[in-house]
Amino acid sequence: MSVQVSQPAPDFTATAVIDGQFEQVKLSSFRGKNVVLFFWPLDFTFVCPTEIVAFNDALPQFTERNTAVLGVSVDSHYTHLAWQNTPRTAGGLGKVNFPMVSDLTHEISRSYGVLLEGGGVALRGLFLIDKNGVVRHMLINDLPLGRSVDEALRMVDALAHFEKHGEVCPANWKPGEKSMKPDPTGAKAYFGEWGKK
Repeated sequence: MSVQVSQPAPDFTATAVIDGQFEQVKLSSFRGKNVVLFFWPLDFTFVCPTEIVAFNDALPQFTERNTAVLGVSVDSHYTHLAWQNTPRTAGGLGKVNFPMVSDLTHEISRSYGVLLEGGGVALRGLFLIDKNGVVRHMLINDLPLGRSVDEALRMVDALAHFEKHGEVCPANWKPGEKSMKPDPTGAKAYFGEWGKK
């Protein structure tokens, strides 16, 4: 069965490239942190390096939010390493500071519902998993549509705000903006201000 929001994230153990080495990564070992788990179709392609580099560049912002980033594709860990060792000017990645996980068996992609069975590649899935291992947000894009790292950060911030204050975050909410108490009185107060805009 595919993953669902509000349900436990499917656990996995797989080989990843970390700091230029091959290491085993277990999703459940990240409990106590949020995890942004994202999938890309294939190494050495076109949109994929732009996303991986964007997540890598934003990694300090995720880290300061107690959030780990893990990337997954159906390529081997050898291919991941070769891609990191290819200069960016030639479509490579350079050094990547988060684990690049190999899903050669397609089991991880299948368990998250992003595998294109006929094509043997993963769609651009992104999953926000909370500190307890529960999926709180998911987004799946078709192959030509790159994702927004800013939106992934916004979702992490919205989850943290809800967990801290118990208030829900309306459309396009950003830190510092008004949120809403999820009850009739709180909603009335929010919409009373919102309706004046």
